[in-house]
Amino acid sequence: MKLKLALAAAAFTAVLTTGTAVMTASASTAPGHDGHRIAQTENAAHSVIKANGPGVFPHSVDYNRQSKSFVVGSLKHSTISTVGLDGTVRTLVDDPSLVSVQAVRVDRDMHRVLAGNVDYGVADRSSKDTTFRVAGVGSYDLTSGRKQWYADLAKVAADGKQHLIADVTVAPDGTAYAVDQLTPTVFRIDRNGQASVLLRSDLLKGTVDVPNFLSGIGMTAVAWTPHNHLIIAKADGTLVRVPVNHPERARKVELSQPLAALTAGIRVLPDGSIAAVSSGLLTGKPAQIQRVRPCGDWKYATVNVTDTVTAPVTSGIAAGPHGSTFALTGGLPDLLMGKPNNGFTLTPVKVKN
Repeated sequence: MKLKLALAAAAFTAVLTTGTAVMTASASTAPGHDGHRIAQTENAAHSVIKANGPGVFPHSVDYNRQSKSFVVGSLKHSTISTVGLDGTVRTLVDDPSLVSVQAVRVDRDMHRVLAGNVDYGVADRSSKDTTFRVAGVGSYDLTSGRKQWYADLAKVAADGKQHLIADVTVAPDGTAYAVDQLTPTVFRIDRNGQASVLLRSDLLKGTVDVPNFLSGIGMTAVAWTPHNHLIIAKADGTLVRVPVNHPERARKVELSQPLAALTAGIRVLPDGSIAAVSSGLLTGKPAQIQRVRPCGDWKYATVNVTDTVTAPVTSGIAAGPHGSTFALTGGLPDLLMGKPNNGFTLTPVKVKN
């Protein structure tokens, strides 16, 4: 496994383009200066945030409007952290049952953060017996980090296969949905942590390979949208629409053009369209930000490139302050090569042409 990771890391490094100019967000102003704090937040919406979390290596990101902070997971340290607009990183959750945190989702209505548990074999808590065998979602209080429940999705799947929970989303009623990157399985988890299989479908099978690392990568991201649909992004640039009440009616969304592969993360925008980030992992080209506008109840959609991020291996996208959108670059190549990192980057991106 270590040899495969080294080879994969070497391949990633060979295709990476060089550096991104980074501007650290402004330092905090003194309490009580409301005008200063508002100005700071507005500035942060347009500034690259260099987060000072060494060794965190996040893969996904979400935003907590109440605390005006981002939330990220750690592929290396198995933790969940908050990230201030000034780049300050603080550990929120350190749960021994988590091996490697890939997906994070803030659920403000229930005041919790949901986290997808995986194991690539590179985390502090990884072992040869758990690599690609860990699959679960945990729920934690958004303020205290207290554990509420943990759903073991590998046990629910009961298929003996390798698993990798790529992403998790949540509906207004508190039901969570998680997608598996290595099997064509969508899981449903009720607000109390009881999990079941919502859908297994060949439509969700993976077709993308990362040389010397992963084969058959399928679903990479999921979002709940109005009218009770799940929109699922696949690594190959396709989208699948799953009606929650009739998952057997899942169908591919007809796109004006495919999303750039590898599609890594999506977020629902206020108008119901979707912003997607597509990693340049296999090409070495800048990561693309694309806007997907639905029509016909997500039976069709138009796709347009709205921005790029210089760092190819950019994997997450989320809301930010004042209606902004940020993309996450978490340092995956360094992680795979066993190198330390001093932090990670959140870059404001355009989602309109």
